[in-house]
Amino acid sequence: MTLNTPLMLARKGGGIGWMTFNNPARHNAVSMEMWEAAETILADFTADPDVRVIVIHGAGGKAFVSGADISKFESERSSEAAVAAYQAQTARVYDALSDCPKPTIAMIQGHCIGGGTALAVCCDMRICNDTASFGVPAAKLGLGYPLKGIRRLVDLVGPSFAKEIFFTARKFSAEDARVMGLVNRVVPSADLEAYVTDYATTIAGNAPLTVGAAKFIVGQALKDRGAEDGATCDAMVAACFASADYIEGRRAFMEKRPPQFQGK
Repeated sequence: MTLNTPLMLARKGGGIGWMTFNNPARHNAVSMEMWEAAETILADFTADPDVRVIVIHGAGGKAFVSGADISKFESERSSEAAVAAYQAQTARVYDALSDCPKPTIAMIQGHCIGGGTALAVCCDMRICNDTASFGVPAAKLGLGYPLKGIRRLVDLVGPSFAKEIFFTARKFSAEDARVMGLVNRVVPSADLEAYVTDYATTIAGNAPLTVGAAKFIVGQALKDRGAEDGATCDAMVAACFASADYIEGRRAFMEKRPPQFQGK
């Protein structure tokens, strides 16, 4: 399986899978081939037990992802069928991130616009630098956004801020995003990569079964009462208590040493 392409890069190390949108000349605007490569990379990271956390970011330091590559619209989105194929591909990547059983972090530098914001919203956490900017310019382009994508944003920032983002189509600062709840942390640019690496390393060192159960159960908690999969939630909690990692965690605590969790 080929993961790296000129415009999409993947690397693994220390329990972290890094996926890089590598089109800095266009502020990491995304083409169809990049979305296809992203789907392949995410599938590999999700299947690899050595990858415990996934970090998404953009190359060049000036942009996370600035949205779709408009220069490709005539070749990739000029017909109804082409638009449908493009939307289906982006939806698969968004779903792969949103439904990934492993923790996902968007490390955001600079512009995070349109599809970049949609991509970041699919991650569990968003950590940005203090010069980051966010926006969804759909209303300036005549684009429509599907229910699932808007629901993810509403779940994150609430209906009023979601409407403000879409109605105005303006750019919002890192501080605006923090106030909205769109990002978890705002970090000085010089510290961002080290900060995110430390965060991801901390998560990767924790018990995978516990982290995975927490991610699933938080997702269930967002559903209407009565629509939750309570049986699976209970089974995942029970699996944590029945695991070798639970024994390791107790022993490590008593022995005053870092635990060595295996996800079993």
